[in-house]
Amino acid sequence: MRILITGSNGLLGQKLIKLLCDEGMEVIATSRGTNRLPNDGQYQYESLDIVNQQQVLDVVSKYKPDVIINTAAMTNVDQCESEKEACWDLNVNAVKYLIEACEVTGTHLLHVSTDFIFDGSHGPLTEEEAPNPISYYGESKLAAEKLVTESQIKWSIARTVLVYGIAHDMSRSNIVLWVKNSLEAGKAINVVNDQWRTPTLAEDLAMGCYLIASQSATGIYNISGEELMTPYDIAIKTAEYFQLNKSLISETDGSKFSQPAKRPPKTGFIIDKAKTKLGYSPNSFEDGLKVLASQLD
Repeated sequence: MRILITGSNGLLGQKLIKLLCDEGMEVIATSRGTNRLPNDGQYQYESLDIVNQQQVLDVVSKYKPDVIINTAAMTNVDQCESEKEACWDLNVNAVKYLIEACEVTGTHLLHVSTDFIFDGSHGPLTEEEAPNPISYYGESKLAAEKLVTESQIKWSIARTVLVYGIAHDMSRSNIVLWVKNSLEAGKAINVVNDQWRTPTLAEDLAMGCYLIASQSATGIYNISGEELMTPYDIAIKTAEYFQLNKSLISETDGSKFSQPAKRPPKTGFIIDKAKTKLGYSPNSFEDGLKVLASQLD
């Protein structure tokens, strides 16, 4: 099976390249600019700016992949509020171009989406929950989902929540690394206790995408961790695992932070569909920390 990845320089993209190559897939990695990963010839790299309609058509037509896994997105929620045009270009228009290319080549599109399409009034959520975004990022991701679901191509959507993990070049931070690095530096941190998520190890999300692609599964799948936690819970568990000073962590609530974009208070996913239909089985949060720690050695 030939699989093309967009956003291959990102955290999920990097994990997908490794997993798909290990599974014997033919992998075409694409990202804007130069490849930031080592390449021992196991996969091909093609520079691709997916907001360029012609480039998308040219690259997809050149390789005619069986599946495209679209991991590229503007995911900085506050940046999306201040750079709306760039956000819409990358999160919506680019998806339209991918769909158009898939129409030409008969390619299956697997699009990665987010819990931020929901308003956070309750959770955890099934795939059937009605979206109601409260940020521009959420609006853009929902618009992309609509393009995918209303298209005539073969499609699937993998929705995920609060992804954490280690990027090859340490170019991506996340809540776990932020907590660990802050405490190691002896810095006191304030962490919110009134938001709930099901944090997702990047390797688990990559596995969920692989299971969807390899089984040619269609439809929407929740691909996340299983434990409903607040960022404060995550910070405490991270401190305990790495034996760092928990007294530096203070509980606070979201009202104390001034951020351009609203965050949904409570999301998190019910992943029964992915477990039953795909055989998806994510790591516990503690085991996820072990995976992450092993990559820091």
